Amino acid sequence: MPVRNALYVKDFYAWSNQQAALLRAGKLEQVDLEHVAEEIETMGKAEKRELVNRLTVLLLHLLKWRFQPALRGRSWRLSIEGQRLDIEEHLNDNPSLKNTLDASIRLAYRRALIEAERETGLDASTFPKICPYVFAAMMDGDFWPQ
Repeated sequence: MPVRNALYVKDFYAWSNQQAALLRAGKLEQVDLEHVAEEIETMGKAEKRELVNRLTVLLLHLLKWRFQPALRGRSWRLSIEGQRLDIEEHLNDNPSLKNTLDASIRLAYRRALIEAERETGLDASTFPKICPYVFAAMMDGDFWPQ
């Protein structure tokens, strides 16, 4: 393993600072290109995971809102409103994630179903197997499933 790769394994923080300095100095021949590329890909995946996580929370609360009307309250409303804003901001910061919305919603809904069953105590058969909400409705501040 070349010396520059040893730092990647031993001290990631130091390695990342070193690589940034090399890039800024234009010393591309010294940059650990393979690991830099790997880390950039990982950062992109983290942005997608963040979208799925926020969609999961939004869908969970929309399901709880719909299937536990007697328990609706300020906390759920604020969670839904907050997630809508966070998702909007996240997509504004990462517009190409809009291309992944269908797949992200499918994954997020599967996770939301598990959490909804756990948190509500309701049987899994209570909830639709496929996400009943389109993205535009989920994000609409006037949309509250009844």
